[in-house]
Amino acid sequence: MRPITPHLWFDTQALEAAEFYASLLPGSRVTSRSRLRGTPSGDCDLVSFEIGGQPFMAISAGPAFRFNPSISFFLNFDPSRDPQARRNLDAAWEGLIRGGEALMPLDKYPFSERFGWARDRFGLTWQLILSRPEGDPRPFVVPSLMFTGDLAGRAEEALDFYASAFRDSRPGALRRRGQDMGPDKAGSLMFGDAFFGGAWIAAMDSAAPHGFGFNEAVSLLVPCDTQDEIDAMWQRLSADPEGGQCGWTRDRFGVWWQVCPADMGRMLESPDEEARDRVTRAFLKMKKFDLAALRRAFEGA
Repeated sequence: MRPITPHLWFDTQALEAAEFYASLLPGSRVTSRSRLRGTPSGDCDLVSFEIGGQPFMAISAGPAFRFNPSISFFLNFDPSRDPQARRNLDAAWEGLIRGGEALMPLDKYPFSERFGWARDRFGLTWQLILSRPEGDPRPFVVPSLMFTGDLAGRAEEALDFYASAFRDSRPGALRRRGQDMGPDKAGSLMFGDAFFGGAWIAAMDSAAPHGFGFNEAVSLLVPCDTQDEIDAMWQRLSADPEGGQCGWTRDRFGVWWQVCPADMGRMLESPDEEARDRVTRAFLKMKKFDLAALRRAFEGA
């Protein structure tokens, strides 16, 4: 199975945002772009890019969903691996904050010599940290899930659930609150992470009245090599295996996933527009993906 890939839903700015991140953040580049025609949102730009080696996908598919901080992205600037980590962190912060806003100012905190939480001009949120990971080194980019509202207090449960759903998973850090801290109860998760699906994913609880939760603006795409993998991951992750649409499904915590053939990228990024259109028409009729049917559509069989 290939690594989990964050998928970002933009109104019209997917390519602009991907090019901006690639110009600003180290080890980043746009890898492909294509256009899907005839979707319910009209013609949509589909963009693949990397940040620090972490694959991302983005789509321009209209204003249906908006980013919020329930899913953000840690950027780990590690002085033990990069002597210019602090300088690079500050440069990235300046770029991301321009046209955006600080959710937590760039400053010294008890957990880091330098940390800031920024919302960029596209609405996506980033946590920049001068880090020295203990144990296994963490990658530059780590998606982070914040469990709010009725879900506050379930972050550790969610990490355990995701680890059980994927092979080759392993636990990471767990830092629980030792006492009640305002609305957050003792034992709730201040920070935790786990490795699963070929990626590190972080999680935290926050019982403050944020007024937002998980939605489709940021989903986690699971690339599967076979139909058996698609079937298994759909069953494990979906709160309603009979629901979902176009490979999208929501888990019992409200996080959205896309269970997709790994081959989907090749098909949707093909220079053959007619083949892309056939695949698009085929997948729009599906809930869980049928790999054989998608390949037949791509080949025109």
